[in-house]
Amino acid sequence: MQKENNKIALVTGANKGIGYQIAKALVENGYRVYLGSRSLENGEKAALEIGGNIHAIALDITDPISVKNAVEKVQQETGHLDLLVNNAAISNVGPSNRTMEEVLTAQMPSVVPIEDLRAVWETNVFSTLAVTQAFLPFLRKSQRARIVNVSSALGSLTLNSDLENPFRNGFDAAYGASKTALNGIMLSLAIELEKENINVTMVSPGFTATELNNFQGTDTVEFGSLEPIKVALSEDIPTGSFRGPADISGANSHLPW
Repeated sequence: MQKENNKIALVTGANKGIGYQIAKALVENGYRVYLGSRSLENGEKAALEIGGNIHAIALDITDPISVKNAVEKVQQETGHLDLLVNNAAISNVGPSNRTMEEVLTAQMPSVVPIEDLRAVWETNVFSTLAVTQAFLPFLRKSQRARIVNVSSALGSLTLNSDLENPFRNGFDAAYGASKTALNGIMLSLAIELEKENINVTMVSPGFTATELNNFQGTDTVEFGSLEPIKVALSEDIPTGSFRGPADISGANSHLPW
C-alpha cells in the first residue's frame, strides 16, 4: 500500500539499476517521482513497470538542452522539488565487453587517454553539478530540501591512502577519482547550503552488479540499493555525510572521506 505525502523527487538515470530501485521505493513511500532517463522511451517503460505516481522525463545530464527542457517540464507541472537524487554516472567509455581488470588497467593515470578521462569526469562531475545547479531553484522552494548523490567508497582519499585497504589498487584516475571530485564538490555544496536548510549527502551502494560495471559486481542490485534507498528516504542524516553500503544485517556505516 502506497503512502501519501505529496513530496516531489527527481532521480537521474532511473530507468534501470540503482536509480530504478530508488525511484520505485520513493513512489512506494508517497513521493511524486520524476524518473530521469536519457531515452524517454526507456524511461516510460520503467515508469510503467513501477506504476503509481511516477512520471518519465527525458534527461541526458550531459546535454544542456535536455537539462533545460527537463527544468521547463518540472516548472510547468509542479514548480518545486523536495528531493534530487543524482544517480546518473558512467564508469568508462571503452568497449562494454571488457572485464573490470581490463577497464582498471586502461584507466590508470599513467596510461588513461585524456579524452576518456574527460568523458567520465564530464558525466560524473561537471554534468552532475550542472543538473544540481539547474534544479536548485526548485529545491529552494521546499521546507526541507535534500540532494542525495550516489557516489562510491572508491573515491575516498582516506581509504585509498590506507596501506591496509585491500581495494586501494582499484583507485583509478577516471571513475574512482571522478567520485573523489564529486564528493569534494558536494561537500562544498553542503557547507554552502547549510544556512538554507538544504541537506546534501553522499552514499555508496558498494560493488553492485549493474550496467556500470558490465554486471561484474559482487552484490545484487536489490542489495546494493538498500543504503541509497535508506538515505533517499531519511530526513535525519546530517548534511555533508557519506554513508556506506549496507552490511549483511542491513546496518550501515559512516564512511571516511
